[in-house]
Amino acid sequence: MGKYDRVKLLLQDDFTKLENAKIILLGIGGVGSFCLDCLYRSGIQEITIVDFDTYDESNQNRQMWSELHAGEFKVEALKTHYPEVKIINVRIDEAWVFDFDFEPYDLVLDAIDDTKAKLALAQKCHQKLISSFGSAKRLDPTKVEVADIWKTHGDKFGSKIRYELRKRGFKKNYTAIFSSEEALVKEKGSFMGVTATFGLTMCSQAIKKLTMK
Repeated sequence: MGKYDRVKLLLQDDFTKLENAKIILLGIGGVGSFCLDCLYRSGIQEITIVDFDTYDESNQNRQMWSELHAGEFKVEALKTHYPEVKIINVRIDEAWVFDFDFEPYDLVLDAIDDTKAKLALAQKCHQKLISSFGSAKRLDPTKVEVADIWKTHGDKFGSKIRYELRKRGFKKNYTAIFSSEEALVKEKGSFMGVTATFGLTMCSQAIKKLTMK
């Protein structure tokens, strides 16, 4: 069988929608790296990844390929494993979001931590946004859920995002991935079973949205 034949068995004629899709993935850490791998293996041909960070030893418990590329820029390192991806090595902040042209992309996948940048993404491209909330401090991947932004719960970071969106007068809807599991520690401890689940769930949601069109 060919590389994507098993995916085609599932999606049938809808597989062409993945081949023709254009996706931009913001953040390629514990959540984003697994999302990227899933997107790539599912047959999506045009993926742009955006990040500014380099790998260090502390990434190796949860970020794909990190043990092979210590000290290297993440986007450049990942291009060696996913040669077809397009890379943008830049810090994603509020100003960058407002300046960047998201129009060419079918979906915008948000796997970043910066609060102001996440709010800017919601304001600018909510119609094609899938956003990940906090995946750290948790151990139970079965508590990862998908909901409209206003129906998310059990996550202090998500609560902060909703509060700030209301302050800005934002009343639109978009898809969010979150965990209803109560944080187990105050520090940013992390477990790949949860962070990877966030990333794979993001990929799944992206495929669902693309094939619904």
